[in-house]
Amino acid sequence: MNIKAVLDLSEPVVMGILNVTPDSFSDGGRYSRLETALSHTRKMISEGASIIDIGGESTRPGATAVTADEELERVIPVIESIRKETAIPISIDSSKARVLREAVGAGANIINDVRALQQENALQTAAELDVPVCLMHMQGQPREMQQTPTYQNVLSEVLVFLKMRLAACQQAGISQDKIIIDPGFGFGKKLEHNLQLFNHLAEFKSMDVPIMIGVSRKSMINTLLDLPVEERLAASLAMAGLAVWLGASIIRAHDVEQTVHAVKMISAIKKANKNDE
Repeated sequence: MNIKAVLDLSEPVVMGILNVTPDSFSDGGRYSRLETALSHTRKMISEGASIIDIGGESTRPGATAVTADEELERVIPVIESIRKETAIPISIDSSKARVLREAVGAGANIINDVRALQQENALQTAAELDVPVCLMHMQGQPREMQQTPTYQNVLSEVLVFLKMRLAACQQAGISQDKIIIDPGFGFGKKLEHNLQLFNHLAEFKSMDVPIMIGVSRKSMINTLLDLPVEERLAASLAMAGLAVWLGASIIRAHDVEQTVHAVKMISAIKKANKNDE
């Protein structure tokens, strides 16, 4: 089963964010009840989301770790309930092998791991589950990752890390057509690191796998523009459009409807530009 068996990435798509946590940076606690989580999922689907990404542990800077039991208690009822209603691809945003296994068993189709399958048994579990995986770069851990992020060359270091994890996945039996990469904007990176990575985003296409970008409402916008979370939509859309232009296949977003519109417009312009060549 390749990625397209779960999700058609022939055109860029939007992944809608569903945080069922009490402490996520943008919407912590808003969708922690099953009823509100389902209502928001229906809304994102109606707005054009192609994937629903469910997370039961916040990975915002300074976030406190939770146990596998806590995480499962949050995500499994939501996954099962969504799956009863719709066949939309569901991504489980987790790093724990047990959570990955039980989430896929409950109906999730994709693994989205900010730790790139480096936790105990995560890589072996993902290989056994035989679903697409997204590997993200993160320097440090959420609790302290934004304190003193340091790089000699952020582009080179992120590329090398992702290439190493891609190779590890292939060694474990995960085929390349099941792998997605994410440079990890805001995860152990200062503003200048994020900007450098974005400026060279097209270079990640050399890995010949789909690229996912998550910049929605992130603190880099506040650092540059001094805006609270609820006023970061325009900047988020600007980066989403630019990411698609530079080759991103999946845009992870809180504001689904607006992001879908931006992605479709940029995608159409890009396709017209290619036809003119």
